[in-house]
Order: sequence, then structure tokens, then C-alpha cells
Amino acid sequence: MNFYIVLFKDKTKKKIIKKFSNSKKAEDFYNEMLKENKSVIFEKLFDNGKPSKYDIGLLSDKKPKSNQIYIQDEIGRNIKVTFEDDSFTAIKISPYKVEETIFDISNNKKISITDFVSLLKKDDSLKVIYPLNNKIILQNDDNLKLFSLKSESECMRFIECLSEHIYTQKRKDCMFVNDTSKPQKKYLIKLLSEYGFDKKMLYRKHTTYPRST
Repeated sequence: MNFYIVLFKDKTKKKIIKKFSNSKKAEDFYNEMLKENKSVIFEKLFDNGKPSKYDIGLLSDKKPKSNQIYIQDEIGRNIKVTFEDDSFTAIKISPYKVEETIFDISNNKKISITDFVSLLKKDDSLKVIYPLNNKIILQNDDNLKLFSLKSESECMRFIECLSEHIYTQKRKDCMFVNDTSKPQKKYLIKLLSEYGFDKKMLYRKHTTYPRST
């Protein structure tokens, strides 16, 4: 195996996604990953409370001529990437969106944004999506589902990304509430606590606290 598709986090090798002995197959797989990556709705921007950026690379284990390669950042600047492991040659490196997960409190598990969108597609009845601190409330008639994100700002970013996606799909069965007043928050907390959710959890605003550097 001479060619590797590698995921990088903050310019550090995180994991090998796939190995190839043929350069053409490796490059085709790499390009297909980039093509599919355009459909990511809500990308991961933070990990353990710190900003994080991801790239994928097409690498070779042949003797490197140089352990440096230049990539373009999100605003078009050329950024030099240096690999500490000089046993690899970097052929291509591209920015990559890792899909963020959210926590399904109702079912006590992490789900992808694709899973969340699937919930919206189950029927054509009106669904209302509210923010509450770092939570997302999905209301479908009298049925309430609750999801948590890492912070209040991530919650609002989720609503913005999701509403944009729904708009491009031309769906008319979802309504988004971009903000909630204090009286509305009190009402929602009261409603959810009566529904069986823990009130202390409802008041919480973070699941991941920023770490000091």
C-alpha cells in the first residue's frame, strides 16, 4: 500500500481513512470524498472546547522530496503545512468538513445532522424548531423532542445552517424560531419539565466548557 487518504485535525494527522496501491484509485477516492463533502450541513468547528479545523490529504509513503505543501485557507490565502512525519510525501491537501453530531436527549444518544433531517422528513405536518440555551426543541403537534449542542452559539449556528438547508430543499413544513424571550424560555422550561425533562439540565447553557490556553 503506497497511497493513503488521511484526515488531519489542526494540521496533525488524526487517522488513515483508506489505503491504496494504485495512485489513480487513490486520487479518484480523494476527489469523490471532496465532492460528497460539499453536502455537509453542519460542520464541526470545536473539539473539547477549542476551535478545530480539518483537512484531508492524499499521501504517499514513497521517499519524500519535501515534507512541505501549500494549501489554500477559506479566504484564499496560501498556508504552508509541514509534516513532522517525514516518511510521507503529501501529494494533495484540501480543507474538509467533518459533520458535527448533536445529542438526542430523548433517546440518550448522539445522532448526525442527517439523522435529524430524517426526523423532519417523516411526515408533512408542521414542525417547529426552537432554541433554548444550548438545546434544540423539535415540536410536532404535542410531540416534543429535545437535543443538546455544545453551547448557545453552536445552537444558533445549527438553526441557521439547518434553516438554510431546508430552504434549499423548498420544504414548507418547518418553522424556525431564531430567538426566544425570557418569558418564552420560562414557558418552554415549564412545559419541558412537565414533559419529564430535568429542569437543571434545561437551564444549562454548555455541555463543553472552553478550556484556557
